[in-house]
Amino acid sequence: MELKPIHSEDDYQAALKMIEKLMESIPGTPEGDHFDILVTLVEAYEAKNFPIPEPADPVEVLEYYMESRGLDRSDLVAYLGSKARVSEVLNHKRGLSMEMVRRLHTGLGISADLIIGKSVSPAPKHPAAQTVSPTRL
Repeated sequence: MELKPIHSEDDYQAALKMIEKLMESIPGTPEGDHFDILVTLVEAYEAKNFPIPEPADPVEVLEYYMESRGLDRSDLVAYLGSKARVSEVLNHKRGLSMEMVRRLHTGLGISADLIIGKSVSPAPKHPAAQTVSPTRL
């Protein structure tokens, strides 16, 4: 069994076929080591040639998780608070609060990194709160 870098689609397909043959190999054996090395090579090739873009929108993340797990909007009520809140979030009328992010992460296993960056709503400012310049004191 010859190990070599994956440079082309043909190399990639050959490596996938070899991985399939070695799938049942025992870890720590020469075949198991060969399997581990091939998997690492394939992962590197896929990361370079087939990158998976991170969704720019937290709603896309939620929709992906709903679709992949067979969930519907009513299933999100437990994590977002109410049917109206689910609708607001999915229609981009409300961002996710930190508490919603926590519940989605804990309850559905959604990585907080995927939904926290652009989705957490800042605390609303009270209209009476004003910033006072130090020169005006």
